[in-house]
Amino acid sequence: MAALLCVEHLSARYGDFRALHDISFDVHEGEIVTIVGSNGAGKTTTLKSVMGVVKPTGGTITVDGTRVEGRPSRELVERGIAIVPEGRLLFREMTVEENLLVGAHIGRARRSARARIERLAKRFPVLHEFRRRPAGALSGGQQQMVAIGRALMSEPRVLLMDEPSLGLSPKLTLEMFAMVKEINADGVAVVLVEQNVVRALETAQRAYVVQEGNVVLSGDADVIRRDDEVKRRFLGEV
Repeated sequence: MAALLCVEHLSARYGDFRALHDISFDVHEGEIVTIVGSNGAGKTTTLKSVMGVVKPTGGTITVDGTRVEGRPSRELVERGIAIVPEGRLLFREMTVEENLLVGAHIGRARRSARARIERLAKRFPVLHEFRRRPAGALSGGQQQMVAIGRALMSEPRVLLMDEPSLGLSPKLTLEMFAMVKEINADGVAVVLVEQNVVRALETAQRAYVVQEGNVVLSGDADVIRRDDEVKRRFLGEV
């Protein structure tokens, strides 16, 4: 079965700094794939490159077999790719509902935006309860719900999630990973970049370990999670 999203030999730079050297990964329908590694390994840059925020200097990115590397983010969203960015990046002065509507800026999503908000509110009651409140007035966990809801407004086939548990309490972190599974159960494939390596590997079916801008290991997430040598060498765990 062909991959929904396929990244091959991706490289990217920030000025003279080569952030990505040779990143390859794919995600198929129904999968949760996680990209893990130490801070500065290139995980966030990988997602930004996929979304067109960072322009790749080499390699290919395909969605349903169509090459999209270097294309604007809007085109990626139209093709069914959405992102929950690190740090949420909400419009803090805008209401929760206004932030959600920002996520429905493409044609098909715009036409069903109100109905989509109602459906999301059933899953995330906070989106309804605080819909008229400025997003910046919400707690960190509530803001993350808004960020996820905004991404889901475009009805993605693949959801990229960059550090969704960042800044959350242990309880909310557990709820976040349960939510990832629920989103996936609704038919959305997920690419998960996450600082909580153990939880990420428990949640995903497959994993890619990134080190210094390269994929150094890939395979079954549970096998990688249980390998002490992998944890010591590549994940900074004892």
